[in-house]
Amino acid sequence: QVQLVESGGGLVQAGGSLRLSCAASGRIFNSYPMAWFRQGPGKEREFVAGISGNTYYADSVKGRFTISRESARNTVVLQMNSLKPEDTAVYYCAASSLYYSGTSYSGYNYWGQGTQVTVSS
Repeated sequence: QVQLVESGGGLVQAGGSLRLSCAASGRIFNSYPMAWFRQGPGKEREFVAGISGNTYYADSVKGRFTISRESARNTVVLQMNSLKPEDTAVYYCAASSLYYSGTSYSGYNYWGQGTQVTVSS
């Protein structure tokens, strides 16, 4: 079993930065593809960034967000810079024991509880 706990969300002004962390416990963390998704008010859950052997991003965040894995701490980090009001959402960390490394939420079978990010204009 894998448990994921997100932290680092909060309120920030447009143009600011936030650093989200996802602490994982359980087996085989370092071999699982990991990803961040987000769900804004009244919107579908959407892919943000993923990491397996490489990293991949949604077009809307490319160049502004960076995903990385800190294996020694069993943590995946999402560094978010140049934040925009449209980035406001609940951000979820996800892991795939199915070794899926794509952008569909159905490929990820472990999820954290989410952390709120609010960007004011």
